[in-house]
Formats: sequence, structure tokens, C-alpha cells
Amino acid sequence: METTAVILRGPKELGLGRLALAEPGPRDLVVQISHSGISTGTEKLFYTGEMPPFPGMGYPLVPGYEAAGEVVEAGSDTNFKVGERVFVPGANCYDGAFGLFGGSARRLVTDASRVTRIDPGLGAEGALLALAATARHALAGVDKKMPELIVGHGVLGRLLARLTIAAGAPAPTVWEINPARAGGAEGYEVLHPDEDPRRDYRTIYDASGVGSLLDSLITRIAKGGEVVLAGFYTQPLSFAFPPAFMKEARLRIAAEWDREDLLATRQLVEAGALSLGGLITHSVPAEKAAEAYETAFNDPACLKMILNWGAEHDA
Repeated sequence: METTAVILRGPKELGLGRLALAEPGPRDLVVQISHSGISTGTEKLFYTGEMPPFPGMGYPLVPGYEAAGEVVEAGSDTNFKVGERVFVPGANCYDGAFGLFGGSARRLVTDASRVTRIDPGLGAEGALLALAATARHALAGVDKKMPELIVGHGVLGRLLARLTIAAGAPAPTVWEINPARAGGAEGYEVLHPDEDPRRDYRTIYDASGVGSLLDSLITRIAKGGEVVLAGFYTQPLSFAFPPAFMKEARLRIAAEWDREDLLATRQLVEAGALSLGGLITHSVPAEKAAEAYETAFNDPACLKMILNWGAEHDA
């Protein structure tokens, strides 16, 4: 069995290609992908060649950990049925390419334990479940405080704001310096940092991934306040000690989502408490993947780029 997939052969060497798929076993599903998302965080680092050494990384690779599709084959030891709509956080099923992510393919094979059922009515928005789970993971848990300030009004920043409001907490303030991303707020205010005089935030969530902001964020917290690093940072982080000392600042790093976050987020979406609407700004046929990746990484008006894999089947 073969599939068509996005193959990143090296930094900025990306296109579609054919790859053989691993033979599915009794615990596996074969999923026909309809939509896959392009991550502007970790995937961009692989695309540019800036990703620090990471277990399982290497070229060529199939990117993508945001995929939604339909089960077309279900192993005998799974509890899935053909025709069910699912979210797939990537797959490692390719002969001749790394599957560290592996979701950007027309068809893939994956262990059923990695797959989550989703409402068919979500359509392309079903591919956003991992991003929503990432935001949920940063917020949920013992001793975690809801954000009063969120830095960055990209998809992650918007999801953090929406989840904060869904939890019944006061609406956060969101900072954004790019006018192209300042719109689209739902129940909260978006400001340029220069327009915000506050320096007493108890909790600041950075969703920008810009490590050089750390010093300025520390000056904006109240004494004993916390800065949560919710982005992905490629360079060593540092901060000036005296301001942090005076503030008795606390730093926390938000890691990757786990399955509990994925299931909890799905429930919020299905219950109508969390909307994934308005986050997909661009959607193109998978055949235009090379152009799509350039747009996703370089156009500030692009919040989320989706590859549409259409109805064609591989065999």
C-alpha cells in the first residue's frame, strides 16, 4: 500500500511524493486524511533547519501532527469502525521517510490508541484539536492560574483566551504588535503593548515564542507573579536577575499536550463551550503544499493554513 505525502527532504526542500506504508496490524487503523494543518512552531523549525537536535528527527520526513480524516480500515483489536471521523496526531508508518510527525499524507496507518473520534460536523476544524489541547494543557492542572495577560494573538493565543473565558475566569488582555492579527477577538481586548500601562499582572502567558521578551514581561508582573512560557523557544533563555529578584518572579514552562487534554478539549468543543471557528484563514489543495508552507510561515495574515487532501484514494 502506498500514499501521497508531503516530504521535507531538507531545509526548504519540500514537495509531494509517493511513499510505501507499513502493513497495518490488528491494533492499527488506516485513515484517509481529508485535512491537515501546518504548524508555524515546530514544523517551521524543521522547514528552516533551525530545529535543535530532537529524538527521532531527521530528513527526509513527513511533517504534520494536525490531521483529520476517516477510518477506511480498522484492525480486529480496535474498537473503531470504518467510516468514523477521527483526529490523528501524526503517524510513523512510512518506508523511506521519518514519521516524527507524519500527519500530512493522503492516507496513513496508525495505532488506534493514538486516534480520537471527532464530530464529522467539524470539517477542517477537526485538524485544530491538537492546538486546542496544547492551550488546554498550559491552563489546566493543580496550582495553575488563568492568564490575565496573553502575549501574541495567533491561533494559540486566541485559544488560550477562549479557554480562559470558557472556564469562567475574567477575560484576559491580549497583546499583539501586528495589525494584521489584532482583529478577531471574542470577548476580550487586544492591545499593542505600548497602549497597556499595567505592571501588576499576576499571570502572563507568552504565546509568541519570542524569548527576548522575557525581561519586559517580568517588569509587567505583580510581586510574586508568574510568567508562563507557552511557546517553543529555540535559543537559550535568559533574563536580568535584579528585576526578577525585586518581583520575586516565578517562571513556568508549558509542555506538550497529553491524551487527557485531547479528550477534555474535544468535550468542550462538542458541548459548545469552545469554538474553533475563525482560526483557519487559508485552505489550499495539498498539491500546492510548497506554496502553502511558504504562506503559512511568511504571511502574518495567515493564522492557520490547512491542506485539503480531497476525496482521492490511494491504493
